[in-house]
Amino acid sequence: MCNRARMSNEPETLFGSAAKLFSERPRDNRFDPRELRPKSRNYIIREQDGERAWDVMSWDVLGGKARYPMTNVRDLALSQWRRLAAKPENRCVVPLTEFCEFTPEKHDLGDGKPPLKGEMWFGVVDQPVFAVAGFWQRTEEGNGFTMVTCNPNTLVAPIHPKAMITILRPEDVDAWLRGSYDDVVALQKPYDPDLMTVRGPVFPTRRPER
Repeated sequence: MCNRARMSNEPETLFGSAAKLFSERPRDNRFDPRELRPKSRNYIIREQDGERAWDVMSWDVLGGKARYPMTNVRDLALSQWRRLAAKPENRCVVPLTEFCEFTPEKHDLGDGKPPLKGEMWFGVVDQPVFAVAGFWQRTEEGNGFTMVTCNPNTLVAPIHPKAMITILRPEDVDAWLRGSYDDVVALQKPYDPDLMTVRGPVFPTRRPER
């Protein structure tokens, strides 16, 4: 499941949003929205009082109340997710430049250390910054968001056969943020694999000795 992603841009007028934040941008040096990891603080786009703009939230929609950070959800028929899916005010999109899935098999890097899985990084050809369907809510730890997943397409399935994140076409962002519950469910589908790229495996945490 996607627990690594990247967003290389700062707030701009994407997907009909204003290039501003609803909340103040964090000033501490631990805030790095370029790298998304579970419980990290990252950019999302949502609507408030009729305006669409950016915000900063933690990547865990349950705010630490589950055993693991709730970074991805899929079954929108479950009561706790249907409650969020049914309310436009709890919907958001997560802008990304690429996302990662780990290889099913481990690789021997020839460095005398145990084999490890590689990172496969996926991008979208027709969208340098693409929108991922998401939900958010207020928690005791602050505002938290999650990405919505769906069946994998033929590009992602060999790496992660269970699911992929729900990538929205730009023309579908309005329906995700403002549409009905049925509209949301209809958009929960895999993105066209012919419009995606993949690179890897890469091993940034460990390099073979030379």
